[in-house]
Amino acid sequence: MVMDTWFDAAPGAMDGERRRLMNLAYRLLGSLAEAEDAVQETYTRWYAMSPRRREAVESPAAWLTTVAGRICLDVLGSARVRREAYVGAWIPDPLPDRTEWFGGRPVGGGAEAADPADQVTLDESVDMAFLVVLESMTPAERVAFVLHDVFRYSFAEIAGIVDRTPAACRQLASSARRRIGAGAEGVRPRAVPSAGQAGLVRHFKEAWEAKDIRALVGLLDPDAALTADGGGLVSTVLRPVTGGERVAQYLIHIADKAPGLKLLERSVNGRPGLVAQHTGVTVTVAAFGLADDRITHIWAVRNPEKLRPWTEAQEWQK
Repeated sequence: MVMDTWFDAAPGAMDGERRRLMNLAYRLLGSLAEAEDAVQETYTRWYAMSPRRREAVESPAAWLTTVAGRICLDVLGSARVRREAYVGAWIPDPLPDRTEWFGGRPVGGGAEAADPADQVTLDESVDMAFLVVLESMTPAERVAFVLHDVFRYSFAEIAGIVDRTPAACRQLASSARRRIGAGAEGVRPRAVPSAGQAGLVRHFKEAWEAKDIRALVGLLDPDAALTADGGGLVSTVLRPVTGGERVAQYLIHIADKAPGLKLLERSVNGRPGLVAQHTGVTVTVAAFGLADDRITHIWAVRNPEKLRPWTEAQEWQK
């Protein structure tokens, strides 16, 4: 079936495929901009082919997935080099939710958004803690694992994307699972029900607003860590702050330095999180790792280039 005819016959087909590829690319790359570029390049390569070559493609969807997967694999390889030169810690892009988990009010009254962030389905595979663990994998491990364990592609299909045998792809996915197991302690949230997560983050917000260091220490795991991503564009700590008491002290320091900081309860990558605004401008988006009714990790994204979807969300609220 010709791709163009397929889209003409089903007007939503192209949007559906683009959304699917965007979901895949974001999970593979952790960057909205890189994911959007990868999807755009995939379509560019499709339409660069002659009509006859496109007609010869038995499954356009499979072709798009293969090409997008290969592009992402290449991007992951070059991204490692770029991130080594990145100023401070690199954190995956935080994703907003178009509905507020506090109060249940739709952001922007249901208006449609054109931002690529709106095309990513929020589930446990975009949980910030999960994405951080994915960053520890080799590019081939990440592609094999995400395609198989998240998107349920067969190892035979993955083999054509990473240019390995199906057996080798199975080993890559197995190695990736071991990395997840090794990185799970204090990183991936466990045994904290959804309602408990929201309550824990709310108590944290209240303690921070009150500058109650004792309450903050009580909410933080003794080995808690705070990692901030400013990208060299705004001031922030370049290395993780570790230890519950040190994290609490740092948070109080931030509150003292930025009087008038407004904290909003928002969904971040599908989990309860916080957005900090100063003079009406979003300056930080914080995601949390939770375990045993304590906060084990805080990922604070301050890089303004990564906060673009959140700035647009502010416009929806006006």
